[in-house]
Amino acid sequence: MNQINHAVGPRRPTWTHIAFAVSDVEASVAWYEAHTHLRVLARHEDEDGRNAWLADPEERSRPFVLVIGQFYAGHDPFAPATHPPLGPFAHLGIELPTREAVEQVAALGRESGCLALGPVQMPKDIGYICFLKDPDGNTLEFSFDQGVYETARNLWQVGA
Repeated sequence: MNQINHAVGPRRPTWTHIAFAVSDVEASVAWYEAHTHLRVLARHEDEDGRNAWLADPEERSRPFVLVIGQFYAGHDPFAPATHPPLGPFAHLGIELPTREAVEQVAALGRESGCLALGPVQMPKDIGYICFLKDPDGNTLEFSFDQGVYETARNLWQVGA
């Protein structure tokens, strides 16, 4: 199989995605679209299972995708290995523009029963955060004033 299937690819190594095994793709898509800014970019299905690619529609030039995949019974290529969720410390992080945005995410998480932590003020390199758990138990951190965004932009002179 040396056939190339895609006409466009990165010109250098590029951070493109993270993938989670999920128990129900549709439930996970609904959860991520309700609790984050991510939206479905693509869906795929074959004899082994189905998946959805979720991404930020505003990040067109440098997309980063969350791949959520559901294997059909008897078709998991990694079996008998299990697919443990991210947590309690391992997490996906989303930095938000305001403290109020973190509070809104926490309120939504509390209302939908998936708030795992916060909102709480942590030390300066962590910021104001809350943790939510997705339907399969993966941890997502929503932060304000963490500094990841600012540090990367400043050190790499983005917008200079």
